[in-house]
Amino acid sequence: MDGTLSAVSFDLSVWALPDGATPEDVHAAVRRCREGRHGDRHPDPRVVGFYRAITATYPDRPVGPGTPWEVAPLHAAGDHVELNLVPTCEDQVLLDIERLAGEHDLMLFDAQDGSVYPPPSRVVG
Repeated sequence: MDGTLSAVSFDLSVWALPDGATPEDVHAAVRRCREGRHGDRHPDPRVVGFYRAITATYPDRPVGPGTPWEVAPLHAAGDHVELNLVPTCEDQVLLDIERLAGEHDLMLFDAQDGSVYPPPSRVVG
């Protein structure tokens, strides 16, 4: 071992899409973002609420010691927030992201495997 880490960041994003949005809609939105196409829409209040809540617990400006963010400040657009987490991120951070996404009615995208998780309010039981 030469002291370097071989782990990579863990990437998630949360999306404010209309009711009825499908995983395919999220994948299309992710593709548009990666192509630099974000549109000129006003920030969705759900995204603003999520961003304020997650950065109240885990600030992204300024970044302090022990931050969970691999990339800061967080990438925030009108319809989403991208969260690039350090490989050593504690499970509690992931649980907080999942909880806050649900509380703000946001769809969660896991970039590692392409999974999309709708908010609990949209899951039909």
